[in-house]
Amino acid sequence: QVQLVESGGGLVQPGGSLRLSCAASGSIFSINAMGWYRQAPGKQRDLVASITSGGSTNYADSVKGRFTISRDNAKNTVYLQMNSLKPEDTAVYYCNANVRASILSSRAYWGQGTQVTVSS
Repeated sequence: QVQLVESGGGLVQPGGSLRLSCAASGSIFSINAMGWYRQAPGKQRDLVASITSGGSTNYADSVKGRFTISRDNAKNTVYLQMNSLKPEDTAVYYCNANVRASILSSRAYWGQGTQVTVSS
């Protein structure tokens, strides 16, 4: 089994910054893509940013230029640096990772979610 543990959420004023972390542990052979999704009340869960094992990144248009995703492969950890936060960024943020338990098998795992609230 694999666990994803997120940290770093909280309450921040508009224009502020937060850094989310997500550490994977358990039966891990390797990790392919990792990413962050978010879900606001009454809305679907949407991709915020993703990063491949080689470091290629992809961002939702709404966060380009403000958010930066990165990863530390040695620590099986992915980060999301969020700057210039807006009230519309308020949501529960979920970590996602495509994990190989062996060379023949892989599956996606989700973290438990961390609340980010942007409000004055």
